[in-house]
Amino acid sequence: MSAHTAASQVVHESMFDSVLARLDAAVKAMNLSEEVAQVLRNPQKLVKVSLPVMMDSGKVQIFEGYRCVHSTHLGPSKGGIRYAMDVNQDEVMALAAWMSFKCAVANLPYGGGKGGVKCDPRKMSVGELERLTRAYAKSMRDVFGVNKDIPAPDMGTSGREMAWILDELNKIHGEDAPGVITGKPIALGGSLGRDAATGRGVMVSTLCALNKMGIDPKKATAAVQGFGNVGSHTARLLSEKGIKICAIGDHTATFYNEKGIDIHAALEYVKTSGGVLKGFKGGVEIKPNELLTAKVDVLVPAALQNVITEEVAHNIHAKLIVEGANGPTTPEADSILQEKNIIVVPDILANGGGVTVSYFEWVQNKMGYYWTENEVNEKHDLSMETAFNNVWTNAHEYKTTMRLGAYITALKKIEQGVKLKGFY
Repeated sequence: MSAHTAASQVVHESMFDSVLARLDAAVKAMNLSEEVAQVLRNPQKLVKVSLPVMMDSGKVQIFEGYRCVHSTHLGPSKGGIRYAMDVNQDEVMALAAWMSFKCAVANLPYGGGKGGVKCDPRKMSVGELERLTRAYAKSMRDVFGVNKDIPAPDMGTSGREMAWILDELNKIHGEDAPGVITGKPIALGGSLGRDAATGRGVMVSTLCALNKMGIDPKKATAAVQGFGNVGSHTARLLSEKGIKICAIGDHTATFYNEKGIDIHAALEYVKTSGGVLKGFKGGVEIKPNELLTAKVDVLVPAALQNVITEEVAHNIHAKLIVEGANGPTTPEADSILQEKNIIVVPDILANGGGVTVSYFEWVQNKMGYYWTENEVNEKHDLSMETAFNNVWTNAHEYKTTMRLGAYITALKKIEQGVKLKGFY
């Protein structure tokens, strides 16, 4: 094994190392003070808990739970809760740091947080999931707070779990504080427009980039990897803007159609097939990696991290990559994409629509007054366009990529928070 290959494997094994690699590159590019850089390399708080849960079988099972608060220099920490078997300390640290940068890029008064429980929610009953969720909420009663740390849904969780956490925290603290969590059902103070917000942010970022590149959306083609919440809304919204979606895929199947896939037909199919694309007849089935290297103008990786590797990057034909997922591109692949003059709208900018509308939900909860879906979408689109233009400007000013431009944009803002609040 070559030294380069060994180094690549180290990076791929640690998501937090990937974050630090991008952070260090931005620090060097903008001459950020080493004191501020050191603060941001180290999360403020990391909590690990053991959660004993009575299973339907009558036996007690112990689950691992985590919450990482990376930064509160710009405001309370904000970030999702994921339920998955690969949840671990390294992952929550990385995702919490990304949330700090994402919130700063979006110009939100938040720091970054992230949490999760190591479990397979698909193999658990509703009762088991509720008991686990309430146990997790109880264990985090001193971490979560409307002005301290505000969780939200992520992979494996939804508004249902947020409702349980809200109820448990309200019972513990003896108050009705809907702003302690976002991504709630509408009936409990959730925001209209939240469900599609992340995909909508990817759509706005795509249109902004195509405009800068001088490409007419109605003449553009795209491939979207992932057909969950982010991918499906992204594909739908892009197609509604006139972009031809030639490839879609999820963990069960991937399809290609040169003439364009009927996204509304795909959405209807998924509703009746248990939420998966397997068996869809609207295209020819291809291998998952063939979607990433399809001959399209726009590639949207909206599924897993580290899917665009060094090897894949060499074979990508798209002119524009818009990252719907967190960390879909490895640091090694970044340099290859840059050499190929492929523009990458990074995750901390492109998928910031979700946390933007989560912020709007929090604001509405605090006001006790709620906006229409059109009002939410208008505010969201303006916020995302502003964020895109700020990143584009910094990327050009520092003669670097959009990814480093996004980190520079974030670090400029966080640096002010760190310096103004001061060190001990």
